[in-house]
Amino acid sequence: MKPILIIRTGRAPDPIRARHGDFPHWFRLGADLAPAQLRIVDVERGEKLPSVKDVAGALITGSASMVTERLPWSEETAGWIRDAMDVDLPLFGVCYGHQLMAHALGGRVDYLPGGREIGTLPINVLSSARQDALAAALPSTFRAHTTHEQSVMEVPKGATVLAGSERDPHHLLRYGSNALSVQFHPEFNADVMRAYIHRKRDAMRSEGFDPHHTYRQVAATPIARRLLRHFARHHGLSGAK
Repeated sequence: MKPILIIRTGRAPDPIRARHGDFPHWFRLGADLAPAQLRIVDVERGEKLPSVKDVAGALITGSASMVTERLPWSEETAGWIRDAMDVDLPLFGVCYGHQLMAHALGGRVDYLPGGREIGTLPINVLSSARQDALAAALPSTFRAHTTHEQSVMEVPKGATVLAGSERDPHHLLRYGSNALSVQFHPEFNADVMRAYIHRKRDAMRSEGFDPHHTYRQVAATPIARRLLRHFARHHGLSGAK
């Protein structure tokens, strides 16, 4: 059986990781994947990715790095993403993974005007999602956890925008039949979201945001989380296995 990759592009801050675990754990739970199925490749720490022909699919995590830094490991991973798209490998990118997929495929990533987007926010589903294999099941609006400074400013040619927030119109993108990416965090639970807000509270104040209000608005996001699980099941990566 070919493994499912979790492409690790970063790690949660130490205090959050100590209390809540880290990205691979959150992704495994969110996608309902068995540990025996998984292979975690820490590209940020220099681990090399296997051939795209030797894996069943890949989930790409978030990171504290910025895609615009064009770090060597990040650009190498972008090349791997292009190879994966050539063979229609199932791909699901989150936050940095979302931005890296867009960058790899010809889009443009930069800082979100007006500062970071953080907290549990409404995501608005577009009419373009009605014919999508996964997004068609989404309601017109759902809540999702967010924390990011950069965004996809221009989508790649051929990509379809399926959903966005008030400030970021590119929260959910479809690339071909087997690849999706999301700016929001379906792998977060409410406790993790609160921990990120607490950690970023000083930066939020400096940018004119009220961290206390944002903290109080945190809520469960079952629909966003379900999208990750449905992706894995749709592509035969979880469920009956």
